[in-house]
Amino acid sequence: MSIDILEGLGKAIIEYDAEAAASLAQRAITEKVDPLKALNVLTVAIRQVGDAFNKRELFLPELVAAADVMTRAMPILEEEMRKRGEKRESLGKVVIGTVRGDIHNIGKSMVATLLVAEGFAVYDLGIDVPAEAYIEVVRNNEADILAMSALLTTTATEQRKVIETMKEEGIRDKVKIMIGGGAITQEFADHIGADGYDPTAPGAVKLARTLIGK
Repeated sequence: MSIDILEGLGKAIIEYDAEAAASLAQRAITEKVDPLKALNVLTVAIRQVGDAFNKRELFLPELVAAADVMTRAMPILEEEMRKRGEKRESLGKVVIGTVRGDIHNIGKSMVATLLVAEGFAVYDLGIDVPAEAYIEVVRNNEADILAMSALLTTTATEQRKVIETMKEEGIRDKVKIMIGGGAITQEFADHIGADGYDPTAPGAVKLARTLIGK
């Protein structure tokens, strides 16, 4: 029975079936399936979707749909792990958010979801995040990576402001900074002193691993 549940979770990702994923995650708990095994199945499946996206075999709507499935199933399994006193081995800590003045959420949330699936501990600050908020959470949690999104050209400069403020606070060299969003280019990332940039959510996850040597 546990094999059927695990196979079903993987299939739910591939078929973009959020309702099935949530139901199967709950069944996994009821039937005493190891929640870590269930999470690993979801991770493998979402990687397959990400790889297909990178190969242009799938497109953005499919990637968004798969990430949505993850967000329905993952919290159920993570809560069960907390109740058991278990933890996933973390690759590192990532603070992520959309910069001040920008309220675009989909791309940022997709990156956050894929980072969690990959094994990162993620602190998602949401949208319209001021420099001070990033700095506080990075400092308090000793984050390895700060990830910032900006979809608009008018808000992209906020990413520079955050980096400059971190320099003033003396913590810039303690964290890797990756940026993304529709308004961002590699040239801009280099210009403001970011450590990395990628235009896609799956690419951002690979970049995060590279930045921390994983």
